[in-house]
Amino acid sequence: MLFFITSFVGVSFTIAKRIGKNPNVLPKGDPVYAFIGWHFKLIILALLIYTILILLFPHHIFSVFKIHFLDVELLKYIGITLMIFSFVWVIIAQLQMKDSWRIGIDRKMRTELITDGLFGFSRNPIFLGMTASLIGFFLVFPTGIVFIFLLVGSLLMQIQIRLEEEHLLNEHGQKYLIYKKRVRRMLSLC
Repeated sequence: MLFFITSFVGVSFTIAKRIGKNPNVLPKGDPVYAFIGWHFKLIILALLIYTILILLFPHHIFSVFKIHFLDVELLKYIGITLMIFSFVWVIIAQLQMKDSWRIGIDRKMRTELITDGLFGFSRNPIFLGMTASLIGFFLVFPTGIVFIFLLVGSLLMQIQIRLEEEHLLNEHGQKYLIYKKRVRRMLSLC
């Protein structure tokens, strides 16, 4: 919950004050893109509700659809570490984007192409961090329900990434193509 409140609400508020407009630009008109945005919001809401239910009724909720062979103490510690690391990673990536950070694609305002910092290792460090956080959450609470959140969330992020890549290519052209060749979609280690 802290992850989404800080990384989306807090950062959105800060950026909105700086640029003078809401950085949440998920469209309502484009049917495919609006579908993705609506499902992103739905998944985040469902994750929030599921997390609250686990906090309020840990034995009842966590035992439903539990994947027992993954319910190992070491995996829980790895999951917690992954979630903490992901949280810090996403906040750093958002700060490095400065005024270019948006929730969705802003077709009306040209933004700078960020290629350094964490963006020198990943073209999508925020989505990488969100995916890692979902994996961490799954390791802490290995249930079929969390696994579905992980799968659907990952699928939505991959679709969103491809939509954003198309937009960045249209907006930045050759500069984006050079960046795309140098840095991988999710993680470049060299």
